[in-house]
Amino acid sequence: MNSRWILAIAGTLIALATVAGAFGAHALQGRLAPERLSIYETAVRYQFYHSLGLLAIGLFARITNAPILRWPALLILVGIMFFSGSIYALSFGAPRMVGVVTPLGGLALIAGWIVFVVAVLRFSV
Repeated sequence: MNSRWILAIAGTLIALATVAGAFGAHALQGRLAPERLSIYETAVRYQFYHSLGLLAIGLFARITNAPILRWPALLILVGIMFFSGSIYALSFGAPRMVGVVTPLGGLALIAGWIVFVVAVLRFSV
């Protein structure tokens, strides 16, 4: 995964978060119970935050050309899929067992940001 792919994935995830947010605000209002809609909005918010962060990683990868940046990008991508993905599923009534994946996604996000910090400290611009 090079900077081009990281940026393309980040842009795609930002677009999907925008669609998910609009869908939640317009189509799900009144169709989901308020607590489920709140859970859904949490998934959208975390997808946005980490997708924007992934965009920053892609830009940093483009500047530094550091291969180590593949790892935080991959960890954050997996984290978004597991964390936000499981929360989306739970908001639509998936079995509670799906919630087991949520903390794994959170750990992947945390690990991704820690690896990013290490990369930033190792490679100066």
